[in-house]
Amino acid sequence: MKLHLIAVGHKMPAWIDAGYDDYARRMPPDMPLVLTEIKPGHRVAGEDGGRARQAEAARIQAALPTGCVPVVLDERGVQATTRELAAWLQGWMAEGVSPAFVVGGADGLDDAVKARAHRLLGLSRLTLPHALARVMLAEQLHRAVCILKGHPYHRD
Repeated sequence: MKLHLIAVGHKMPAWIDAGYDDYARRMPPDMPLVLTEIKPGHRVAGEDGGRARQAEAARIQAALPTGCVPVVLDERGVQATTRELAAWLQGWMAEGVSPAFVVGGADGLDDAVKARAHRLLGLSRLTLPHALARVMLAEQLHRAVCILKGHPYHRD
């Protein structure tokens, strides 16, 4: 099963790339974490970002792998524990489907992307920079996979 991360934004700071890459490299070969970066929509001064979100939504929809289970990161989403995330992964493995986690950009996500989501996942009730969210998600996916594989990385 592949774990997909579809994230709006490119040209991240080196520390973001390094953090993400570190956790992605730790993933086992049978559960790789694959990042697809989406070009941000053009922002127009004085607008609310709606046009940018719509352009990003079209790019996100096109990047979603066929047959995937879209999981959208949203501040109002379910605040799952790492063990609950591991259980979700285990269920998707049993179903033979791959999750695609979607991280929006600076203006958030268009409602069309949220409507297509199988689940809305909140990493924190704190407002996080979208770039940092990809690192935090990669770490939590690594930790959840360690739980499934019986590795001692996760401690309760």
